Amino acid sequence: MDSRTVAQKSSSPLSSSSNGFQAIIMALILTVTIGYFLLLIVTPTNMYRQIWTPMIKAQTATSTYFGAQGRTLLMNTFPFIFIAVLGCVYLHLWKKSNDKNINRFEGKQKLTIWRRPIIMKGLGIVSRIELCFFVMFIALLVWTFASYLHIIFPTITPKSVAKSGEKVWEAKLEDSALRLGLVGNIALTFLFVPVTRGSSVLQVFGLTSEASVKYHIWLGHIVMTLFSAHGICYIIYWAATHQLSSEMLKWAKTDISNLAGELSLLSGLVLWIATFPRIRRKMFELFFYTHHLYILFVVFFVFHVGVSYAGIMLPGFFLFMVDRYLRFLQSRSNVRLVSARVLPCETVELNFSKSKDLSYTPTSIMFVNVPSISKMQWHPFTITSSSSLEADKLSVVIKGEGSWSKKLYQMLSSPISVDRLNVSVEGPYGPPSTHFLRHDLLVMVSGGSGITPFISIVRELIHTSESQKCKTPEILLISVFKNSEDLTMLDLLLPISGAPSETSKLGLQIEAYVTREKQPILAQDKKNLRAIWFKPDPSDQPITPILGQNNWLWLGAIISSSFIIFLISLGALNRYYIYPIDNNTNDIYSYPIKAVLNMLLICISIVITSTAAFLWNKRHTGADAKQIQNMEGATPTSSPNSWFYNADREMESLPQQSLVQSTNLHFGEKPDLKRILFERKESSVGVLVCGPKKMRHEVANICSSGLASNLHFESISFSW
Repeated sequence: MDSRTVAQKSSSPLSSSSNGFQAIIMALILTVTIGYFLLLIVTPTNMYRQIWTPMIKAQTATSTYFGAQGRTLLMNTFPFIFIAVLGCVYLHLWKKSNDKNINRFEGKQKLTIWRRPIIMKGLGIVSRIELCFFVMFIALLVWTFASYLHIIFPTITPKSVAKSGEKVWEAKLEDSALRLGLVGNIALTFLFVPVTRGSSVLQVFGLTSEASVKYHIWLGHIVMTLFSAHGICYIIYWAATHQLSSEMLKWAKTDISNLAGELSLLSGLVLWIATFPRIRRKMFELFFYTHHLYILFVVFFVFHVGVSYAGIMLPGFFLFMVDRYLRFLQSRSNVRLVSARVLPCETVELNFSKSKDLSYTPTSIMFVNVPSISKMQWHPFTITSSSSLEADKLSVVIKGEGSWSKKLYQMLSSPISVDRLNVSVEGPYGPPSTHFLRHDLLVMVSGGSGITPFISIVRELIHTSESQKCKTPEILLISVFKNSEDLTMLDLLLPISGAPSETSKLGLQIEAYVTREKQPILAQDKKNLRAIWFKPDPSDQPITPILGQNNWLWLGAIISSSFIIFLISLGALNRYYIYPIDNNTNDIYSYPIKAVLNMLLICISIVITSTAAFLWNKRHTGADAKQIQNMEGATPTSSPNSWFYNADREMESLPQQSLVQSTNLHFGEKPDLKRILFERKESSVGVLVCGPKKMRHEVANICSSGLASNLHFESISFSW
């Protein structure tokens, strides 16, 4: 019986009680989620239109506080917010449970076949579970559109359109255009959920923001396809009925505003075009700046459909705004950059000071901004440090592959020593836990800078093996590099400080391949790694825990209190200002003014609650920040060549003798991944890959072939 089994069997009554509460909360979350999707399914049916809608309208029409808007707030907005708040409570309890780091492989073995990867053209690498949910979501959209047309089309006859002077095909085209817009609204409801980085909704279902970006991409394509078809159909209809100019410039005060819809669609189209891979990869700055057009897209969308109907997409965007403002607050201060390691392969490691209360999981990411390079640009980078091994340091590795990262490398590698660099960060963000401990062996395949997420895993397992809390899996690291200079990235497996004296307990085997060189470079031709120490500044602060992953209860309080403040403010506005004017007729008070007031109330409620919570937490972490700054002491005035390098150092050497013995170098060849993976006979082999698209697809194909039942593909996504 190993330590994992012991840990699973030894649980206190308090832990059992916590697990019971977790089960109840999760059951409630699933119930509300299923009910929410059932509502979406029945919305286009006659039962909903003829029975439910009149009943709901009868209940809300007399409300002097919310009026017709109360229906969408109750049925579409509230369930989503409720799930987010419950998710925060669940994640808080889960984080405090004693066995959160021990994952039961036996319970997940039943889902093994569903977690196997599939390579789909246009979708990339997806698991069978992801593919099933994607197909079901597409089926929901098709069902909704088909149901609408099935109900409406039989009522469009030559007799019914005779009075309006339209043709049957024109009336059907108009109705189809309307229904395309309604279906697009469903996809728009979920569009912002995957890019809410600190989302409790994602993490409660085992997702992360970086891995969910692909869902945002899929939804974005669906939304813009449906809305483009919606707009084109209406333009064709207006042209056929000779009302093109009048309808396209229409901005009704108490009805649908066509001009606002066109401006929203135009903003979305510009944004959409810039997201295509060829433009995004070659002109990242264009992609980055045009993506901020989502603000105009949403604002004009609300003007187009009216604030009452916009409540359908409000919850996802509301949670995104809360997250976005918290990120804004975190990014306002400069963080303490302690040192940097400059590698000869145009790679730098930045080492930041962090609060000891800040914890994160391996493969987490952090967004970095360097104002001296660009005040607007934020770039995500993998965190290579371990919060367990390095309690007061946080590290990221940046490969000089784009214009921004190349400028940073040139700045730090220049002969003129840089003694200070202003840096702001957002994050870190990552999975709530990792499943690495459930395997007997981890095979990590990397290409070039793809090794960076695996550095954090190795460092975390170094700490776990040293602390002897549980048995750790063996590690086989297969790293493929183009040139021998890139081998210096292997030196980053150990931190600049805080590494254990010996790492033999880890069971690490490294197979490094250099594809473009057939023999090692002579010692005199090698470049050394260089370390730079930065001067502290009184305004610099260590990276502190963010409200969310490090404090879920605070995030739940912010979401719930901001939504309650919005409801109270909206109710008071309607009752004492709008209702006396239009008496719930919706025919007098201007839709645009209502929309502006609602958006203003939402922003105010989020700003008040988020700022108050942020300042309260900052006040309590201020003492810790000062203590850390005092403990750091004086920064060295010189920049030594390296902690691990010296002039006569051999390239094959690694910092510790145990790593030297566990490293094999291969020049002029690529790894035979199929042979390597199929030769592993351990009962459970976790396979992770990060690198070029071709490499990722090759590994996914091997694991999905079914020829080796012990191979378990662990999804890890950093290719956006």
